[in-house]
Amino acid sequence: MINKLRSRLDVTLVFIVILSAFLNAFNIWKDEYVNTYYTMTVGSMMESFHNFFFASLDSAGSVTVDKPPVTFWIQTLSAEIFGLHGWSVILPQALAGVGSVLLLYFLIKPSFGTTAARLSALAMATTPIAVAVSRTNNIDSMLVFTLLLATYFLFKGVKNNSTWSLIGAFAIIGIGFNMKMLQAYMVLPAFYLFYLLAAKTNWKKKAKVLASATAVLLAISLSWAVIVDSIPEDERPYIGSSDTNSVLELAFGYNGLSRLTGDQNGTPGDGGTSGNNTPTGLNAPEGASDQVIGNNGRTQQGPPSNQNGNQGGAVGDAAQATQGGQPGGSQGNMFGTGEEGPLRLFQSELSGQASWLLPFAILSSIGLLIGFRFRETTMKQIETIFWLAWLIPIGIFFSIAGFFHQYYLIMLAPPIAALFGTGGIQLFEYYRNESNWKSWLLPISIGLTSLFQWVIMKPYDEVIGVGWSLSVLILGVLFTLLLTILKYRKSSHTSAISITMLLILLIGPLYWATTPIVYGGNSALPEAGPNTEQSVGDGVAAQSHIQLDEPLQDSAQDNRSQMGSPGGMEDIEIDEKTLTYLRSENTSETYLFATTSYQVAAPYIIDEEEEVITTGGFSGTDPVYSVEEMKELISNGEVSFFLLSDQGGRGGSSELAEWITTNGEEIPEEEWNSTVSNDENTNSDPRGGSTKLYKLTASEGGNTNE
Repeated sequence: MINKLRSRLDVTLVFIVILSAFLNAFNIWKDEYVNTYYTMTVGSMMESFHNFFFASLDSAGSVTVDKPPVTFWIQTLSAEIFGLHGWSVILPQALAGVGSVLLLYFLIKPSFGTTAARLSALAMATTPIAVAVSRTNNIDSMLVFTLLLATYFLFKGVKNNSTWSLIGAFAIIGIGFNMKMLQAYMVLPAFYLFYLLAAKTNWKKKAKVLASATAVLLAISLSWAVIVDSIPEDERPYIGSSDTNSVLELAFGYNGLSRLTGDQNGTPGDGGTSGNNTPTGLNAPEGASDQVIGNNGRTQQGPPSNQNGNQGGAVGDAAQATQGGQPGGSQGNMFGTGEEGPLRLFQSELSGQASWLLPFAILSSIGLLIGFRFRETTMKQIETIFWLAWLIPIGIFFSIAGFFHQYYLIMLAPPIAALFGTGGIQLFEYYRNESNWKSWLLPISIGLTSLFQWVIMKPYDEVIGVGWSLSVLILGVLFTLLLTILKYRKSSHTSAISITMLLILLIGPLYWATTPIVYGGNSALPEAGPNTEQSVGDGVAAQSHIQLDEPLQDSAQDNRSQMGSPGGMEDIEIDEKTLTYLRSENTSETYLFATTSYQVAAPYIIDEEEEVITTGGFSGTDPVYSVEEMKELISNGEVSFFLLSDQGGRGGSSELAEWITTNGEEIPEEEWNSTVSNDENTNSDPRGGSTKLYKLTASEGGNTNE
């Protein structure tokens, strides 16, 4: 029995899975809050089925998170089992990352063999941005796992001629839509094309099957949105970050077309920007549209400045922010995604996230498709076309899109990893058996990819040491020369040398994949690279900086002091005096207090399991409550205290904030704030300014002097 199990068990795969699990999960227990916006949502969802179904941001079910609920349903179930902790909401994504590695292995193996499957799985496991995202409670790792699961059913349906498996594949994409909306649809061209090329049936049946699958896809995709939008607005939460209080508008607007155009309409749900690239979720001062706002600005992801050894240098400096600390002053947008254009994925802002093996994947695709004839396609060629049809449209999107974050690039990880593994084996076959131009594809691909990886690593020499970049370059050159020499001399070691060289190409990605562990990670805007700990949060999304090691000292320490504490609370923590005061003054009100800032509410919901109302959604601008609706809550004895920024509300919540500050009784700070005599205010609003506490009671519908 044991021998039979050993014969079936791929020991190499076991080690790859262990590596993936380590990269995705080691030290996640040190991240207390992760992405605070999402962790607070899970905490609120645990309070009632109403909040659970709608994915409510706050305890009152006032406003939803700005994404669909499926991933948060999974995270909430994990938190119900293990308790609400940072690691318990990360765990589903960490496991999804490992699951993606396994799925890619089983997708590649039937057509391309075990070695290709192992290489693909290893490349997936060591893709830096895939690791960085899987170590957070952001949605994308779960989405990629879901799309790969759909791919598994697609391949199975075609190979077994099973219509139900094919429909199941599209149904799973529909579930993916309810994780991150239109982002799940980015793989649809690959799915349609694969079925049309691979299915062994007539075109009439193909059309019927695809029509049925598409109908199921749309039905499942829109099911939650239609249900929510059909419920009267006064019986459900406001749809966070939407313009019209509609899930469908959110899906096709803010979470859809606006990602391409870059127009976020002033509602930066996960760190969006307005057209002028100013973080609209901040209390931006007048005339600040052309520069980064204070210490909450976001420098570009990229190499450290040669002048001060840290990324971008002084935050809030407009010139430095536009250049992103790049040698040579490379221009880029607010969120460090480089300049739009065909080479965007090769620019320093993005290349270290998912592009390490992209040159090899492109060149290996040529080898995989040599001899392609439409009427005589092999399954290998069709699967290659599938991965290219996944890679190319998404690559084009990221090349021209106006707004996205680095961690969205995890969508590129599966096709690049698949083409690396399958193409590597195919190019080796040409190298070993051919004598024409095809035989040179392997050494050329290895040489160019090694050079590109050196370009990625070289600007970081002062941080990580010159040895890393030089090693990658020297090994690449040596093995390329060795392959060139062995081409004219027969050797029994050619196979081992070729596989070794392919593994050497994974040294750079593997090192970058460890940087969230070594240097610390940003859980709100995850990215990989030696300067991840210094990637200053944009002040829009709650940041989380896990400081596990201190490889960057000196100026890096100063930068970290501006970034906020680990856990993404931006130096916000519960003032015990405030908590004690609010609890002691609570006269059976349902909610401890209300606030426009979810970041102010988060520690009370997450740590103390208190019920708190947020009146402005993610950015504080959503028109969640009108003055009349808040008066009704006060009259019903549901809330009486309001913890507001001294800068007031913004957008749709400004009128409400003005009414509260005009009619409410301001509580003297010495009664509730233990840090009133200090320079720092424990209850300061992370978006700017300190907070003030107001009280309103039902008896007067506003001003109280009880």
